[in-house]
Amino acid sequence: MAEAVQPGSVSAGFRAMFLMLTPNESSFQRVEDVPQYVQQATPFFVGLILLELLVGVLKTGAPVITISDGLTSISAGMISRLPLLLMRGCELSAYMYVWDRYHLVELPWDSAWTWWFTFLGVDFCYYWVHRFAHEVAILWAAHQVHHSSEYYNFTTALRQSVTQQFASWIFYLPMALAVPPSIFAVHIQLNLLYQFWIHTELIQDLGPLEWVFNTPKHHRVHHGRNLYCIDKNYGGILIIWDRLFGTFAPETDKVVYGLVFPINTFEILYVQLHYYLYLWRRSNTYNAISDKLLTFINGPSWKPGKSRLGDHKDNPKVTGKEVPHEPSWSLPLQVYVVIHFLLVLRTYHDLFENKMILSQLTILGMTSYILLTLTSLGFIVDQRPSAAVWEMLRCVVMVTMQRYSYMKPLLPSLAVPTEAFVSLSLVYWALQSFSQLLSIKNKAD
Repeated sequence: MAEAVQPGSVSAGFRAMFLMLTPNESSFQRVEDVPQYVQQATPFFVGLILLELLVGVLKTGAPVITISDGLTSISAGMISRLPLLLMRGCELSAYMYVWDRYHLVELPWDSAWTWWFTFLGVDFCYYWVHRFAHEVAILWAAHQVHHSSEYYNFTTALRQSVTQQFASWIFYLPMALAVPPSIFAVHIQLNLLYQFWIHTELIQDLGPLEWVFNTPKHHRVHHGRNLYCIDKNYGGILIIWDRLFGTFAPETDKVVYGLVFPINTFEILYVQLHYYLYLWRRSNTYNAISDKLLTFINGPSWKPGKSRLGDHKDNPKVTGKEVPHEPSWSLPLQVYVVIHFLLVLRTYHDLFENKMILSQLTILGMTSYILLTLTSLGFIVDQRPSAAVWEMLRCVVMVTMQRYSYMKPLLPSLAVPTEAFVSLSLVYWALQSFSQLLSIKNKAD
């Protein structure tokens, strides 16, 4: 059915982000034929982020994205996709397993009715994925990553969890009893892509569309830590599920974004994993086995003696005057972090482009380098005392990778300047580390 169109065209790639593909051009018989819509959308993500930056400056006189928060959000998005280097997405893999063994009927893959039924089914299932991610603490431990930014812009949409995909697949399995995997593979991507553009403060009200569709206005509420915003507006593409199930809230007071208890750090592994450690420590404060278990399966604010979802009596009061955590750091250091982030982004892109021809050991090594880089840059942003040592070690690894051609410059013409920049980076942080050690020794004496 989709053979007559070019699903990889620029037009189709852009329209996929706004659910503007027709059933005729996005229905496929085999999973292997389904385009990688999310991967193809990368240029559009970049373009819209730059456009939001420009419009934001023209409209408000200030950038709507900060370097520290924006790079942390993009880093989270990068980390969330690393498991795809080793396996197919959990949602699609589990779905195909159930389909191959247990499907009861087979809806025609080339029917527009099947396409629209799948659209509704995926969005309905996503509502419950999303709602459970807020109402079950162990699932919230993954999803809280997406809510950890105190800003609300297109980069926030990319702030995804590396662990959430290992549980979300369960909610889509009933559809595998009837809907072919190829159609599901299309809609699981379109549902995710649609949710990118609703992460902005620059779009206010969309009129009648607000009644049916999830919009920036509705989703801003979902990201708020105001009392009226908490656990509201779970919809993916459609807001009708929230209206039906009583979880809808309109935007009223100024929305203050982020977690109820802000984490005030840009260290990416902490952003991803800190809540698991928090739950473990909290469960250890209880004596009863039942309370220990309920810490993980009840709501995040649950405590013994309270209802399953707990309450919000202990939440800090939101006044509307809150200021996002933003460290003060020098312009040269900001330029340094941005350049090294772009270099690791190039390595990340090359890794995904060449994953089929690289050995597992090489993939593991490059993945470790990416994690080390994103962690070390987070230390620099946070201005941690250990940042100099970590960055020196990372620069040693980077020089080695450059020596054996595992790291490429942003452009071929920049090969020599890049090599010089990397070498100077190593020298600088080595001197910084030596200075710190000397200072510690003098204090000890």
